Amino acid sequence: MDPDTFRSDIGVDVYWRRRMAALVGVLVVVAVVAWACSATGPDGESKVDAQASASPTPDPLLALLPTTTATPAPAVAPQAAPKAAPADRTASPAPTRPVARPRRPGDVCDPADLVLNMQGLGEVYTGDNRPRFVLTLVNVSKVMCTTDVGPRTLEVRITSGADRVWSSADCISGETENLHRLEQGIPYVRQIEWDRRRSGGDCAARRAVARNGTYVATVHSPRLKSRRAVFHLR
Repeated sequence: MDPDTFRSDIGVDVYWRRRMAALVGVLVVVAVVAWACSATGPDGESKVDAQASASPTPDPLLALLPTTTATPAPAVAPQAAPKAAPADRTASPAPTRPVARPRRPGDVCDPADLVLNMQGLGEVYTGDNRPRFVLTLVNVSKVMCTTDVGPRTLEVRITSGADRVWSSADCISGETENLHRLEQGIPYVRQIEWDRRRSGGDCAARRAVARNGTYVATVHSPRLKSRRAVFHLR
C-alpha cells in the first residue's frame, strides 16, 4: 500500500471504517446466496413445499381398529304446561264481615264495658244487727250507655253452703226493670240490707229466721261477675 494514501484529507480512521463497511456488505450477500441454495431442491422445488404437499402414509395398525360413529341423542320435546282448571263461576263470593257501627251515647251497654262489684259493710253481725252490702256498677267505656239495674237483673243472693237462703228477686211485684244511664267512670250504687229471714217462692208463707252461721253474698247477673262477700251471724 502506498504510504501516500494516508496523506489525503480523509484521515486514517475514516479510511478504515469505509473498508470495514464494504467487507461486511460482501459477507451479507454471500450468506443470503448460500441460504437460498440450501432451501431449494435439485428440481428447484422448495423443501418446505415438498414436505407440505406429501400425503401421510396410513398406519396399518390403525386400519385394524373398529370405527365408531357418534349417534346424536334424540331431542326431547318440551312438555306442555298443564292447563289451569277453569274458574267455577257458580261459586258464591266469600261473605264480607259487617262493619261494626260506632257506638252512640245512650246505646245498650256492652257487658265487656261494665265492672260489677259488691262489698259487705261488716263481717260479724250479732243480735238483731242486719247485714248490709254495697253494690256498684261502673261503665269503663268512653261513651255513655244504658243498662238494667233492676233486682232481677242484678240479683243479690245469700247462701250457706248449698242452701239458697235469700234472694232480692223473690216476692217482687210490679215493674222489675230499672233502666239506668251510666256515664263513663260514674258508678251506679245500691245498698242492700238483709233482715236475717229466709225467702222463697211462697210469698204468703211466714218467713223463718236464719240460723247463726257463715253466709256468702253474691250478685247474679247475666254475663257479669262480682266478688263474694263472706259474713257471719252470731
